Amino acid sequence: QVQLVESGGGLVQPGGSLRLSCAASGSIFSIYSMGWYRQAPGKQRESVASITSGGNTNYADSVKGRFTISTDNTKNTVYLQMNSLKPEDTAVYYCRVISFTLTGARRDYWGQGTQVTVSS
Repeated sequence: QVQLVESGGGLVQPGGSLRLSCAASGSIFSIYSMGWYRQAPGKQRESVASITSGGNTNYADSVKGRFTISTDNTKNTVYLQMNSLKPEDTAVYYCRVISFTLTGARRDYWGQGTQVTVSS
């Protein structure tokens, strides 16, 4: 069994910062990528940022220059540093891990979500 445990969400004022963490535990053979998604009320879930095992990153246009994704591969943990937060960043943020088993089967894991609220 694989578990993703997220932390770091909360309430912050516009212009503030938060750092999200997602730790993956359990039987993971080979991680291909780790990433963050978000879903605001009444909207579809969208990709925020992702990073591959090779270090390639990808960001949504709306967060470029403000958010930074990073990993600690020794801990199977992915982070999302969010700076200059805006009210429109308010959403539930989900961690996602894509991995492959020893036999090459793809596995897709999601965290339970952490609420980020940007409001004065």
